[in-house]
Amino acid sequence: MIELDLTGPHREDAYRILAGLVTPRPIALTTTVDLEGRVNAAPFSFFNVLGDSPPIVCICPGDRASGEPKDTARNIRLTQEFVVNLVDESIMQGMNLCAASLPPGENELLHAGLTATPSSVVKPPRIAEAPASLECRSHSIIEIGDNRLIIGEVLRVHVREGIFDPDTWLIQPGEYHPIGRMQSPNWYCKTQDLFEMKRPQ
Repeated sequence: MIELDLTGPHREDAYRILAGLVTPRPIALTTTVDLEGRVNAAPFSFFNVLGDSPPIVCICPGDRASGEPKDTARNIRLTQEFVVNLVDESIMQGMNLCAASLPPGENELLHAGLTATPSSVVKPPRIAEAPASLECRSHSIIEIGDNRLIIGEVLRVHVREGIFDPDTWLIQPGEYHPIGRMQSPNWYCKTQDLFEMKRPQ
């Protein structure tokens, strides 16, 4: 085994090491608005669902190289609202275009050819093409070094028809094909090779 000391000589390599090992990670294509109502959309793979009572998710946008918070983190701190749009194969190219470094105030959704549609209870829009969108209100923001751990309470869930079975309340695995984030910098995975493994009694 190779031992890597993330408190010492390998501290600066932590992102490459952890982002490559802790995989696959779901992707939160996160929409926010600033105080002027301008839309920002940015993907984050340091993201997951954390609990269900209340339902909470977490995204963790790092700072820019300059040390300034990214637009997503700044907008959430100012407005307390965001939408997590999940990413499947149908919008993966658009998600990637939203990761481009655009000038401040430029709408990433327009750049990516994605459609903003009104949310039900928060100001940031949902993405119409997303397989599912989670309308969230910020619960807390924890700053740890250069990390901003943003915990959001999920207020509404929107799911594309055909993915969700209203009789069983289960997601249909054969109809939902999210992509996952793999090794840095440019690797992803598809999730169509599934298997079922039942828990022992």
